[in-house]
Amino acid sequence: MHMNRLVKTALLAGAAMGAITSAAYAQDAQAQDAEPISSVEDIIVTARRTEESAQKTPLSLTAFSGATLERAGAQQVTDLQGAVPNLNLVQGRGSSNSTNIYIRGVGQPDALQTFDPAVGVYVDDVYYSRIRGSQFDLLDLERVEILRGPQGTLYGKNTIGGAMKLVSRRPGQEFRARASAAYGDYDLMEVQGAISGPVTDTLALGLSVLHSERGGYVVDPVTGAEYNDKNTSAARASLAWDPTSTFRIDLNVDYSKDDAGMTVGQATNSLTYLGYGVAYPVATPTPEYNFKTRTTPGLPNETRLETWGTALRMTWDLSDALTLKSITSYRELNTDDYIDFDATQLEIADALVAVDQKQTSQELQLTYDSGPLTAVGGLYYLKEDVSSHQESYNDDLLGPLYGNATFIRYIDDALETTSKAAYANVSYAVTDALRVSAGVRYTKEEKDYARSTSVVSSFLLGGLPILNTSYAFAPPTGEYEDTSIMLSADYQLSPDAMVYARYSQGFKSGGFNGRANSATEATEYQPETADSFEVGAKTQYWDNRLRLNLAAFMTKYDDFQARVSGIEVPPGGGVPTPVLSVINAGSLDIFGFEVEGVLAPMRGLTLDTQIGFLDADYKEFNDARFTAFGGSRAFQDPAFSPKWTVRVGGQYEWTLDGGSSVTFGAAAKYRSRMALAVDNTLINTDTELPGMYQDSYWLYDARVVWSDAADRYSVGLYGQNLADEVYKTDAQEFSSIGNIRTAYYGAPRTWMVKVTAKY
Repeated sequence: MHMNRLVKTALLAGAAMGAITSAAYAQDAQAQDAEPISSVEDIIVTARRTEESAQKTPLSLTAFSGATLERAGAQQVTDLQGAVPNLNLVQGRGSSNSTNIYIRGVGQPDALQTFDPAVGVYVDDVYYSRIRGSQFDLLDLERVEILRGPQGTLYGKNTIGGAMKLVSRRPGQEFRARASAAYGDYDLMEVQGAISGPVTDTLALGLSVLHSERGGYVVDPVTGAEYNDKNTSAARASLAWDPTSTFRIDLNVDYSKDDAGMTVGQATNSLTYLGYGVAYPVATPTPEYNFKTRTTPGLPNETRLETWGTALRMTWDLSDALTLKSITSYRELNTDDYIDFDATQLEIADALVAVDQKQTSQELQLTYDSGPLTAVGGLYYLKEDVSSHQESYNDDLLGPLYGNATFIRYIDDALETTSKAAYANVSYAVTDALRVSAGVRYTKEEKDYARSTSVVSSFLLGGLPILNTSYAFAPPTGEYEDTSIMLSADYQLSPDAMVYARYSQGFKSGGFNGRANSATEATEYQPETADSFEVGAKTQYWDNRLRLNLAAFMTKYDDFQARVSGIEVPPGGGVPTPVLSVINAGSLDIFGFEVEGVLAPMRGLTLDTQIGFLDADYKEFNDARFTAFGGSRAFQDPAFSPKWTVRVGGQYEWTLDGGSSVTFGAAAKYRSRMALAVDNTLINTDTELPGMYQDSYWLYDARVVWSDAADRYSVGLYGQNLADEVYKTDAQEFSSIGNIRTAYYGAPRTWMVKVTAKY
């Protein structure tokens, strides 16, 4: 299997030699990363697990400093949407605490606990196994790094699309304090505070806290209940201890709690209840989304999350060149999400999804850096236990067939994952200008899964509940192995220009279908893999006042895991059964390029742009139901793969008498038409489902910020989506269950005033 991947890679690399690959500039998240001087700021990153300039790192990344995020008024990770080419970063469907992340057309949008992410999320080098709990608030961060393309060697499993790294600020020997308060429309109120400083000459402590709440963007016009709101509290304590000049300890403990109304979308077509081989319409949605949607009465209609964790990093400098690092972490996550899949007052498909997750990880990393050679190697271990209790309320789906009976379906499952890996990455400077790098990672995983389900109905037949479909499912242990490699070469044309070529592999683990409605659907699916070749250039001109980074890439994405839906009608008639399957459907070929540029033509003025082009096409998408197309769905559009993502922005800092300043910033962000769900046509037709697509649109943001001469105090006014554009960010295709097709929308026009004090 690995040899086949290498053969495919060789062919792919040969075809892509004329491309230019992705680069990264480490500046403003929204055109605001350059300092108010006539030069462009660089950021030191750890994308390759060692410290180096972003402009000298031969891979596709974009980095945002903590100061950048603060100046931009960014509150959470989804505020980075549009600031990175070919990145989709939005709130996940149906849950206020999950994040839908796609990079270069590769991702995984389903927050169900049995589905692994395709973009790895790391906080202080600790991997987060679930996309639940990844809707992070940006609290006292040193920087954020977005790594594009497979990161299978240094970051391992489930980084087939890329990685998002959040690095918190380390307490130091200098006292720091920061506090801010924000108020905005929709009753937005947010307070943040951070303080850090020395306790002794070798010990420093830090504490960061946040509370953020906002009224709902979606309102039930009958009950007045608000949804798509926010109510989050978070805290992080940090310890930095340097007992000797060669030994360092970093300990972080974090806690967050989310207690909000559920995330509600809008039905995009008529809903139905199930009949004997046919379906009968029972509701028609409003034709235009106006941030008002009905919800099911009598249910809690809320989403609750509580998560905490700790990370201990110990670093030994064994010599001037050799460093050993240990990263130990433990995390817990508990959620109670109520989800209204049909997004109406009907109980077609409402559900409680309660998840308890625990994970323990340990990484040992050895770094050598001397002369022309830099090497990183390590061992990694992860143990995850995640259990789930689900209740599906389906009175209006089945009740009309049985005298308006009530129906509740109970699902309990448990998944235990053990992952072990060993990796090595070596870079060697052949000359002062030429550097070559190679990496390899071997991963072995085991997954144990068990599941039981039952239906309880108030309709009795012969004294027994009707539609008793109870079953238990305990398949053999799933075992998955992967060997991923990376090869790269970079050449420094001058002190201000570098070109590079990179080949990388990644994989996403196999697993079991936790959304199955029957034992026959609860099958195992296999890993998916990606082989990517990219070339790029990172350049600076005009005394570092102009930075232009170019990139192009080609990715072969094989055995991708697709969750597809359908309906089975029993032989001879009867109640049709929804079918929700996960299949290794086939392959995609993905080609694209990226441009990132920033210009500081004069003191105080910064202009920047980010442009991404993506051409993603199914080469195979096997689905036996599409008989009219020979059992293939390859004509469909891959989800979350717009051809163009474009952002242009600028800021100007105007110095006032007395030394204070006013900064004006604005940005325009464009995203072309894209599919929002894997299932985006009618079964066995090429008729597109409009509700599962978002047409092209522009968003406009602006800000004005006053700062005092010492830059200690500031007051800012921030506006988002100033044109009040109505646009979809995600969609749910569950037509096999009551004809459900639900779309989720981005935020309307909002404003915020923020006051900040720093010491």
